[in-house]
Amino acid sequence: MKIALIQSDLYWEDVSKNRNAFESKINQIDSEVNLIVLPEMFSTGFTMNALAVAETMQGETVLWMQAIAKQKNCAITGSLVITENEQFYNRMFFVFPSGEIQYYNKRHLFTLAGEDKTYTAGTEKVIVDYLGWKICLQVCYDLRFPVFARNVENYDLLIYVANWPKVRTNAWDILLKARAVENLSYVVGVNRIGLDANNYEHIGHSQAVDFLGNYILEPQETENVFVVELDKNVMVETRKKLDFLSDKDTFEIKI
Repeated sequence: MKIALIQSDLYWEDVSKNRNAFESKINQIDSEVNLIVLPEMFSTGFTMNALAVAETMQGETVLWMQAIAKQKNCAITGSLVITENEQFYNRMFFVFPSGEIQYYNKRHLFTLAGEDKTYTAGTEKVIVDYLGWKICLQVCYDLRFPVFARNVENYDLLIYVANWPKVRTNAWDILLKARAVENLSYVVGVNRIGLDANNYEHIGHSQAVDFLGNYILEPQETENVFVVELDKNVMVETRKKLDFLSDKDTFEIKI
């Protein structure tokens, strides 16, 4: 699977500018890819001002994602602010080339920023089936909670989209590798760069890690599009040789 990781600065709470900026970057991808990954809240930045920026499931940004997926004949994923039933969600979309949508509502809301006071937490883990790959969708702070990400579904790829600040970059790097090793899974993490309206600096460190914790794409700090190619067959063979997942503990998550 060929995946394009788009690491970018974001225009604070300016949905139209962000869409245009990402579309320009997407149009510069000079090879065919199967999946495009955008950061967390890619259309607004990590804002708690949900009332001002929230869109619906029929809103312009969702329609834009569907149009991009159809035009480029590839899937696209990233999170944005959605309002539904008088509640707000940090919702990660996975849009198929057909325009079909699956989504995951961020489970672990970042209490340090008051995200839990604005948004409603998700209750379900979401695994997407795409091109013979099982893909687990996760958002930013979810990375700190390994039980929720535990590979009990035999997924092949774990994706984290984020607005992870520079001050905690070391944790981002360590935990992405840890999730890959403990789950014998490819891991892709896409983070933003730049200074947000709250004066938090982000240096990206978007990256791709294989199932043994080796970098396929080392952490990047520039605004750019990075294309990686993942080989599922190599991972499957490694799992057969190192059958660690068969020895995992059983547990039940109570929401």
